[in-house]
Amino acid sequence: MNKRKILNDPVYGFVSVPTELIFDLIEHRYFQRLRRIKQLGLTDFVYPGALHTRFHHALGAMHLMSLALRTLKDKGVRITAQEGEAAQIAILLHDIGHGPLSHALEHALFEDVPHERISLHLMELLNQEFGGRLQLAIDIFQGSYPRPFFHQLVSSQLDMDRLDYLNRDSFYSGVKEGQPGADRLIKMLTISPDERLVLEEKAVYSIENFLVSRRVMYWQVYMHKAVTSAEQMVIRLMERARDLARAGVLVPASPELSYFLLNPVRMLDFEDDPAIIQRFVRLDDTDIWSAVKSWAAHPDFVLSFLAHSLLERRLFKITLDNQPLDADFKLGITELIAEHFRLPMEEAALLMIAGRISNHAYDTSGDDAINVLTKRGHVIDVAQASDLPNISSLSTRVEKYYVCYPKEITGT
Repeated sequence: MNKRKILNDPVYGFVSVPTELIFDLIEHRYFQRLRRIKQLGLTDFVYPGALHTRFHHALGAMHLMSLALRTLKDKGVRITAQEGEAAQIAILLHDIGHGPLSHALEHALFEDVPHERISLHLMELLNQEFGGRLQLAIDIFQGSYPRPFFHQLVSSQLDMDRLDYLNRDSFYSGVKEGQPGADRLIKMLTISPDERLVLEEKAVYSIENFLVSRRVMYWQVYMHKAVTSAEQMVIRLMERARDLARAGVLVPASPELSYFLLNPVRMLDFEDDPAIIQRFVRLDDTDIWSAVKSWAAHPDFVLSFLAHSLLERRLFKITLDNQPLDADFKLGITELIAEHFRLPMEEAALLMIAGRISNHAYDTSGDDAINVLTKRGHVIDVAQASDLPNISSLSTRVEKYYVCYPKEITGT
């Protein structure tokens, strides 16, 4: 069978499947599941074109990895065929552990189970299935391989994951300002003497454009106030379904979703019980929306109201502020909800959702800086290399506080 396939990608054009092993991984049911998980969760409630999936993103990130490796080899960096294949596998599988609706339900369905840990666990299972041929990819993914630039291409502040999701999400949402200039950034990649990923000094303005694009996408797309409202509603919906199910109330759902609603599952459970991870890989967005449709007729008012509101896109009104919202203000909203819907206060409180969102485009707090190799051979942080104050300002964390509640209580 010919496994050297060429795929047509709307963002990059033709994308090649470079090796037979990578083809077999793409064909595997763990990876095919990503077709049924939207990349941006509920963002299509605001941007109707944002219907692309984790499957699209993983293939796009693999393509960018191939371009980055080619750039580095053209600059004289020694990269073996085994290393190149492993790096592409590591980025291809980096999101294989995502749950339904991407990030939205990561904490509502599971307890302290980050998707990166599940991705690693699934990679280890695939490694067993493929006779140890993924070990180098796993080492790169974990950052234990002695040539650190490979891990940085997979996971850093300027990795192929971020370059693809910014490119792809801006394309499908139509937010052109979010395009990060990935082609030029990849062409500017190079390696420092200690084999860490750096960029040529002339890339400084391209890095600034990338960081500005990232901030635009976070506030205009990922943390858009209506997207935030929708995501918080589905999280509260799942939490209510979980609490009812564990209290003995019948909450119809698929066998996989029912299991996770009924059972508190931690990462250790995934690793100790093979049946749990197999339940997980049968869980996708379809389970969630099927349940939401069913719950719209549930006798529990909170559950049915949230389900109806999501199905009909009656999103909660959201109020944002730069300061924490006053407790009396939130109590007043809860009282209005209780009065309008004739609910006890403890149930009304479930329809008032408060929290905080934050973002900084460039994190200078750790040792994961975006470094530039100067013409004199010095490696410095991009904030030092730039003669503009913009990059330094982009490292400032911006926080906003929100409260969401049904529009019915305001009459709008």
